[in-house]
Amino acid sequence: MPSDTLNGTSRGNGTSQGNGTSRGGGHTDIRPGDWIDRHLPPAARPYARLARLDRPIGTWLLLLPGWWSIALAAQPGHLPDLWLMTLFGIGAVVMRGAGCTLNDIIDRKFDALVERTRVRPIPSGAVSVPQAIAFLIAQCLVGLAVLVWMNGATIALGAASLALVGAYPLMKRITWWPQAFLGLTFNWGALLGWVAVKGSLGWTPVLLYAGGILWTLGYDTIYAHQDREDDVKVGVKSTALRLGAASKRWILGFYAGTTLLWAAALPPTGIHPLAYLGVAVTGLMLLRQAWQWRPEDPADSLAAFRAARVAGWVLLATFILGMAVAR
Repeated sequence: MPSDTLNGTSRGNGTSQGNGTSRGGGHTDIRPGDWIDRHLPPAARPYARLARLDRPIGTWLLLLPGWWSIALAAQPGHLPDLWLMTLFGIGAVVMRGAGCTLNDIIDRKFDALVERTRVRPIPSGAVSVPQAIAFLIAQCLVGLAVLVWMNGATIALGAASLALVGAYPLMKRITWWPQAFLGLTFNWGALLGWVAVKGSLGWTPVLLYAGGILWTLGYDTIYAHQDREDDVKVGVKSTALRLGAASKRWILGFYAGTTLLWAAALPPTGIHPLAYLGVAVTGLMLLRQAWQWRPEDPADSLAAFRAARVAGWVLLATFILGMAVAR
């Protein structure tokens, strides 16, 4: 699908998020001879590609908000709960895969009409729709198995996220702001991580979540600029089309708001004051990425999008270190 951060692909223009293919006709978003072809049995390969296991950036963008929240929920002077972080890692892989599978089921007719995406598992016939549905259910069951290791509030909150995951693939047909809905979906872990540790919500995860939504609005609007022409042809909507030439100004505003909200989330945690400097550095990284971004250059849009993940890692390191040295 166009502007497909959930899937880790950009459909219809020969560019694939994280796979190095170039724009233009004749290219596909599958790399023959990659680790999937080398290490997995033939029967498993189309399912691994359906779950986008060969393109992990979407998993990172889904996982980082949950890890941020777990880190901030730690007791001052302590590291985050590594067992919870591991569970969240597994959950992010399977639920991102479930989202990709659902999206490919819904978009299979679009994908079959585009040269680069017609070789995907469903339009190519490697996986039938009933098989894809069974795979989707299996991934959701693994996600449920992860949830049952956690407290009741986390289970309820995690189950509620399924409504967002199910609705997101339809948003590009309904609103010019599907990137905002992606933000609601991808940053749910900011609420979930805190509740998994504390058992209830508070202002810290809510502000972290709000900041994450603006973060996603920024990076996914940048990403969507790769697909403006194809989105118009296919008839779907995006913030790249809605904001147009004003996109850079809006993204700078999104990232400024992101930084302020993340900083506002810190006081109740007792984190070391130097963490505010780390948040400021993260914000400056994002603002620099947006300022230097060239919207007319698809390759630069992809690079600026991928750089958002680095800022997310810097923020995670800030929170872990800030809580570890707090007193």
